[in-house]
Amino acid sequence: MCKKKIDPVFILVKPQMGENIGASARAMLNFGFKNMRLVSPRDGWPNPRADALASGAGRVLLNASCHQTTIDACSDLTYIFATTARNRDLTKKIRSPRKAARFIKKLLDKGERVGILFGSERAGLENSDIVKARSIISIPVNISFSSINLSQSVIVLAYELFLRGVSSHAKSTTISSKENFASIIEIETLQRSLESQLDASGYFWPEEKKNSLVENLRNLIGRLPLTSSDIRTLHGMFKTLHTKSKKLNQDP
Repeated sequence: MCKKKIDPVFILVKPQMGENIGASARAMLNFGFKNMRLVSPRDGWPNPRADALASGAGRVLLNASCHQTTIDACSDLTYIFATTARNRDLTKKIRSPRKAARFIKKLLDKGERVGILFGSERAGLENSDIVKARSIISIPVNISFSSINLSQSVIVLAYELFLRGVSSHAKSTTISSKENFASIIEIETLQRSLESQLDASGYFWPEEKKNSLVENLRNLIGRLPLTSSDIRTLHGMFKTLHTKSKKLNQDP
């Protein structure tokens, strides 16, 4: 069985200015990309200021979906990249836009559903969003002036992807339906289940270190190449261990 390749999704997390959303839509359409998702835009959605800067790319904004959380925006995707220029002390594979574009092409050809996270204009992506990604894209810039506009980040990635033939205007291809990576929502459900069981067993101690321990755990799981079958296997393992442990504690 074959299916049509799906273009990558550009996900703007907590964008502040409507103008930057509009400019990002224009940058995307310049290179044939139309899949935009927004996470909690500061000034609400829809935003007339975005339309003003889109300059003919209104169709991208019209079809853009708006979500309350990053997980909601990524729930149907199987591979997430996070764009960030800063070292966040998170152990993840870091790629340049060019190398990332090559890798994304391979992922799409395998049938993966890819999303690219872009952070807000003020502070970029938060660690809580980055840990959801499997790997990081870092745009090399002048180290003495590293601040880069949201739409500029979008256009750099869109351009590199276009060069690799990843675009709505690239030749249509089909891909085999071999098992792909688990969706982000499947991974999130697994993480919550594991965190709940670890919390009940007293793993997150001392209490003041719980947040950092949870973040490290999410980062570890987030970068694993898990499939849906892997997720089901792990759920079964955790359930068995939990049941066994509960039974042992109840025995006299």
